[in-house]
Amino acid sequence: MQQSGAPGGRGCALSPLLCVLFFQGYVGEKVKLRCAFKSTSDVTDKLTIDWTYRPPGSSRTESIFHYQSFQYPTTAGTFRDRISWVGNVYKGDASISISSPTLKDNGTFSCAVKNPPDVHHNIPLTELTVTERGFGTLLSSVALLSVLVFIPSAVVVVLLLVRMGRQAAGLTKRSKAGYKKSSIEVSDDTDQEENDACMTRLCVRCAECLDSDYEETY
Repeated sequence: MQQSGAPGGRGCALSPLLCVLFFQGYVGEKVKLRCAFKSTSDVTDKLTIDWTYRPPGSSRTESIFHYQSFQYPTTAGTFRDRISWVGNVYKGDASISISSPTLKDNGTFSCAVKNPPDVHHNIPLTELTVTERGFGTLLSSVALLSVLVFIPSAVVVVLLLVRMGRQAAGLTKRSKAGYKKSSIEVSDDTDQEENDACMTRLCVRCAECLDSDYEETY
């Protein structure tokens, strides 16, 4: 039988030293301790899973969870009523979770799976480190949010202000330099001048005609 601390990880067939995994947890936030296994035999009701815990710098271990067809979390010690089964033996998953972890939960956890007649295995170790979410974590979250949301929005606003400023400066410059007629307005003025010239010539012709008639009558 091969075991690893997380699904998809390397098995422990060579040496237990290669199977020490490290998990980061936070005070008050449920943490999942992963354990995966592979067996050459079909899973039966004889399969057993045992999780143990060893405090930092101590050789003393305590049983915190046992499984054989049913889940048997510990009913004593610091992990009482805080261990939950989240695995699935038919998928090679023997994981558990710890609710409301504290700084006192730091230490080494081990997961031993036996599926007779396949009982030869190395036991993987999981080093759990529980810390408090401090100001640094919150600050990094705020910084990430700023990069993803606020900075692009600020850039867009600045670009809009610059464009509006340039447009306002252009209008001020044109007002100081004098009003420049558009091509349409120039064309309208030209047509008006041509109409006035035609009217003038028409009036002159009419006047000449009247003078001519007057002279003939005379």
